[in-house]
Amino acid sequence: MHYKQNNKESKTYVQGLRSFGHTLPKGVRGILKKNGYNYSEIISKWSILVGKKNASLCFPKSIKMKRGDKDGMLILAVNRGNEIDVEYSKKEIISKINSYFGYQLINEIKLQTSNIEEKKYKVKKLQKKIPENVEKKINSIKNKSIKNSLFELLYEIKND
Repeated sequence: MHYKQNNKESKTYVQGLRSFGHTLPKGVRGILKKNGYNYSEIISKWSILVGKKNASLCFPKSIKMKRGDKDGMLILAVNRGNEIDVEYSKKEIISKINSYFGYQLINEIKLQTSNIEEKKYKVKKLQKKIPENVEKKINSIKNKSIKNSLFELLYEIKND
């Protein structure tokens, strides 16, 4: 072991190979210890895991794990009015998630009602005013296929 003195701090350095856990930054280690990988895997494959019907009714909000990687609680945000449908499919969701991971990751599901439509999709409408010089710029394009597709897009925006 080597000791290095730096401004009243002494750090110990071990020569040779280190374990993988010691090479990761502290923030990443914390996420991995809290099963962040499992949560991100559930989110990314949510519609595949639970099916399109259940995926349209709810989505995972968070996951709380007990000691180890077993007996976790999945908190789902459920669209208002669909609580009963999700309540009846709780056991199915738990079994599908656990079978995907190969062990009992989720033990129970807790539901929280929310307005999914309002939070997910806030789309700004395009302005219908288009500057006059846009058509001139499109006309100056030499490629006919690009020019035609831009004119079609311009037409759709104006008539929408």
